[in-house]
Amino acid sequence: MHTLALFQGVGHWELLIILAIGLLLFGRRLPEVGRSLGKGIVEFKRGLKGIEDDIESESSKPASKQISDQTDTVDASAETSKSKAASE
Repeated sequence: MHTLALFQGVGHWELLIILAIGLLLFGRRLPEVGRSLGKGIVEFKRGLKGIEDDIESESSKPASKQISDQTDTVDASAETSKSKAASE
């Protein structure tokens, strides 16, 4: 599958004309568009890095620690529901 299948029939001169028209239409705004696109990419990479760090920190925890944390949470919620039932 071609990633640029849309441009299969476009030659060098046609592409040059399309780029020239685009430059005439958006010439003044191109630096702004480039800047905002760059900021967006940086922010996206920063978000991915944060997610990767979270996953890495969770996966580096010992398995017994993760299981004990989960059982502590389940035990705490069970005690809360028991105390609510006893007070009613």
